[in-house]
Amino acid sequence: MRLIKISDYDQLTMQLAKPIYDGKGRVLLAAGNTIHPKYLTKLKELGIRYLIVEDQASTGITLEEMLEMPTWMGAIQVLQDTYETILKKQQFPLIHVQKVVGQLLYEVKRRRAILLIPTTSLAEEMRPYGHAINVTLLALQIGKYLKYTDLQLRDLALGCMLHDIGKVKDPSEFGHPTAGFEILRHIRELSLLSAHVAFQHHETLDGKGFPRELKGDSILEFAQICGVANFYENHISKNNLPPHEVMEILMTMYGTKYLEHVVEALIKGIPGYPPGTMIRIQDNQEAIVIRIDDHMQRPVVRLLDTGQVLSLSSHPTVMITGIVESEEYQE
Repeated sequence: MRLIKISDYDQLTMQLAKPIYDGKGRVLLAAGNTIHPKYLTKLKELGIRYLIVEDQASTGITLEEMLEMPTWMGAIQVLQDTYETILKKQQFPLIHVQKVVGQLLYEVKRRRAILLIPTTSLAEEMRPYGHAINVTLLALQIGKYLKYTDLQLRDLALGCMLHDIGKVKDPSEFGHPTAGFEILRHIRELSLLSAHVAFQHHETLDGKGFPRELKGDSILEFAQICGVANFYENHISKNNLPPHEVMEILMTMYGTKYLEHVVEALIKGIPGYPPGTMIRIQDNQEAIVIRIDDHMQRPVVRLLDTGQVLSLSSHPTVMITGIVESEEYQE
């Protein structure tokens, strides 16, 4: 299976590998179906831009680094319900939120790598919640590589899952961190560290962030992790950039915007070329990434013309020279 742009879907050669959901979290199309052109148009009208499909090129690719859709959607639903609870000024559903955090922590700890489901595979109204769950997954993966304790990981995850909760009261870019902090700091059972993640996730080391223009050591490492994860997820989902390009951008921000060891932890834990990615290697050969073994940025690939399987970590002189766009690839 592999992730594709919805515009690249071919009814004759592809079928759904993961279900498609509507704006209320209901299954629109189950895995195993093909999509009729008229229905494809309706999906595009919903704002869905990505699909996970099975085709001949992706045979044998499991995407085991990706959460199962029911787990992801279940977490999204709990978060959406939490936002509505805050909006209605009802009791904060901490037990439900903590249960989701525990599930996400379990999923991250049992995987070596994490591969995100883009929020643009969701209907538009579900994306803010999908974004927050993805940021939480990334933050947990970073924290895991930084050797955080389970207690630290849980506090980090709670802050990241709720980092945009302030948008319930103040949807503005510059106002929601403060609004989020005010909501979370009044929940007695919630660590103040988690509340500060919401408060500080847009602060940067150079003092050019917001809302308080904090600098350097004044910013919590938890908040830096959330900031890096937030930056990465937005560029993957909203800006449609491939992972390796976002990583290259983040590396230019070492020491100016984000802590070097935080960015490095993300690069160690997230594949720059996820399974299913069509790539070009030297001599203009085209290949598909089939799995991640012992090096996150040097995947195992299958050459499209010969079917030969090649581990790039075992062949250090073989370089990736680019991404093969869908219009360039013909089955």
